[in-house]
Amino acid sequence: MSNNYFKFKQFTIFHDRCGMKVGTDGVLLGAWTCVDAARRILDVGTGSGLIAIQIAQRNEEADIVAIEIDGEAARQAAENAARSPWGNRIRIVCNDFRYYEEERDFDVIVSNPPYFVDALRSPDIRRRLARHTEELNYDLLFRHSKGILASHGHISIIIPAEVEKLVMDTAWEHGFYPSRKTNVYTKPQKSCRRVLIEFRTVPGGCCEENLYIEDGAGRYSRDYIALTRNFYLAME
Repeated sequence: MSNNYFKFKQFTIFHDRCGMKVGTDGVLLGAWTCVDAARRILDVGTGSGLIAIQIAQRNEEADIVAIEIDGEAARQAAENAARSPWGNRIRIVCNDFRYYEEERDFDVIVSNPPYFVDALRSPDIRRRLARHTEELNYDLLFRHSKGILASHGHISIIIPAEVEKLVMDTAWEHGFYPSRKTNVYTKPQKSCRRVLIEFRTVPGGCCEENLYIEDGAGRYSRDYIALTRNFYLAME
């Protein structure tokens, strides 16, 4: 049986009441997203609150709103945030993203969105909300973000490689253009597993790179260690 928590260097995430547990995707997105100059950040579909807390660790000035549709997950995210050193800058909101409004725009919107578009639906409603696109799909993410993102801001997401074209087409339909992209591989000679993408509303060039989690010898790669070492206990 897996633990009901995951311990990082500066905080601990309890996730036993969340549909999706702490995983590599969330850690990657929380570490990769550009947040240096941001003052207001929105985490859409926060789950356990992991990404919001990572971002709070990386940016000492930003105020972070984390929205979650599932009530039990939202309560656990709020508890995780309150136990972290940055709880005073993280606000957890239990709401459906399609109905969420703010008077002030966000500099960054970040999301690890549900990714099973056509897969069989899980009988567990909480896990289904976390993993399927029926409540938060790519169209909704881009369409609703357009009204609450600052003109200079960006959206950062992580997606399965196989839905990249769908996501790119959907973003383009809503006036978003890729500005930064990292293809994630588990190891050399393996196919791309995940894609980290940053979108902006101003078209321009897209900086693209590859990230390998492991090197050819089966050890964590230097790039992966550099990206995650401030979070994982094992990364020294």
